[in-house]
Amino acid sequence: MPSSTLTPAQAAPAVAATAPAPAPVAPAVRLANPGPLGLAAFALTTFVLSLFNSGLVSNAALSAVVLPLALFYGGLAQFAAGLLEFRRGNTFGTTAFVSYGAFWMSFAAYVKFVVPTLPADQAHVATGWFLVAWFIFTAYMSVAAMKLDVAHRVLFVSLALTFLFLALGDLAQNTALGHTGGFLGLFTAFVAWYISFAVVAKETWGRDVAPLG
Repeated sequence: MPSSTLTPAQAAPAVAATAPAPAPVAPAVRLANPGPLGLAAFALTTFVLSLFNSGLVSNAALSAVVLPLALFYGGLAQFAAGLLEFRRGNTFGTTAFVSYGAFWMSFAAYVKFVVPTLPADQAHVATGWFLVAWFIFTAYMSVAAMKLDVAHRVLFVSLALTFLFLALGDLAQNTALGHTGGFLGLFTAFVAWYISFAVVAKETWGRDVAPLG
């Protein structure tokens, strides 16, 4: 007669093998685009300085208005935009915004603390070479910008020319060259403002509002 005795394993209730529930996935954090901030900071400070460099505002005493802009908006705000571009993995944006933010801060310090200590008849030489160095940096950034849209290409080429003419104007003590650099700076400022507007409008409206090419 067959035994009806069950083994302990057979007597144990069946347990359904279920996989553990997956841990909830945190939604990805959407980072704001810092580009419009960096471009606006650069544009506004460049615009105000270029009013004096171009000769459109001839009272040199009024140029002191540039220094707080250079420190806080063109400098700190643009530098912060560069750090945020680093967070987004944008090498070009990081290099450009951090560098030009540092340019404006160093410019403010140079005008406020260094220029008064230089020989009056030689200060233009120091300023000229300061600008030559920034022309070199901007020239190779212009090469990298050729991979970007048309607006960015125009921006960096015009900025390189601005630095070049301002540098030549100082080194040669040629007012016409300096004024040409000032007008190029005004053009550069408006291009930067345009790109800033185009990007912030696209981020806000969710579609292209102004073409970048």
